[in-house]
Amino acid sequence: QVQLVESGGGSVQAGGSLSLSCAASGHSHSSFCIGWFRQAPGKKREGVAVLNSDGQIKYADSVKGRFTISQDNAKNTLSLQMNNVKPEDTAMYYCAAELGPVRVSWCLANARDIDYWGQGTQVTISS
Repeated sequence: QVQLVESGGGSVQAGGSLSLSCAASGHSHSSFCIGWFRQAPGKKREGVAVLNSDGQIKYADSVKGRFTISQDNAKNTLSLQMNNVKPEDTAMYYCAAELGPVRVSWCLANARDIDYWGQGTQVTISS
């Protein structure tokens, strides 16, 4: 059973920075996709940034150039560095993972089909 625990959410003003972390445990699969997703009130859950076991990375157009996803394999930790944040980045942010040979394009676009989720961490950006 895959377990994902997010941390690092909070409140910051527009233009500022925030860093999220996800501690992953419980799996030893060699193929996977893992990443960050978000859901704002009244909106559907959407992919933000994902990476897979082949080293591919994909970002949502709305965060390209501002957010950076990275992983620390030794610590089984996934991070999201959020720079130049905007009020529209306000949402609950989730770490999620899908096991198997998953393409990043599929992973980013199909949140509702991803099997493993953390509990989420709130990010609030004020103008």
